[in-house]
Amino acid sequence: MEEGIIDLQSDEYFMGEALRLAHRAMAQDEVPVGAVLVCEGRIIARAHNQVEQLRDATAHAEMLAITQAEAAKDDWHLTDCDLYVTKEPCPMCAGAAVHARVRRVIFGCLSPKDGAGGSLMNLLQHPKLNHRCQVTSGVRQLECGGILQAFFREKRAGG
Repeated sequence: MEEGIIDLQSDEYFMGEALRLAHRAMAQDEVPVGAVLVCEGRIIARAHNQVEQLRDATAHAEMLAITQAEAAKDDWHLTDCDLYVTKEPCPMCAGAAVHARVRRVIFGCLSPKDGAGGSLMNLLQHPKLNHRCQVTSGVRQLECGGILQAFFREKRAGG
């Protein structure tokens, strides 16, 4: 592919859309995580963390995007959908992706303290569960990790 041409179906492109949502979360003083759900090459759901805004511990970007996608498809089975998220899903979000039968989960940076996509544990591909998601990690990893680092650096500095 020629340099400068953007592939609108690439993992990098869709992760860029998730990163835009992470920046929106950061602007709202939420942990900067963004997620998009893609079906047949089209984004059908977009969300960012809204835990503080909604005062809801389950209002993670992935959970909100999965709920939107299920409504858009009028079906809870997301077997033909791919979830792009800037940070490795936590156990709750990984469990929701498995239960919704998401085909593929693509994430940017690892989350060693709570990641359930391979770093702390791997619920996304647990052999005893009834569905396993394909996993791709490290997509735009530096950007995804950088926004989280900047957010928490500012928090520690009292910002």
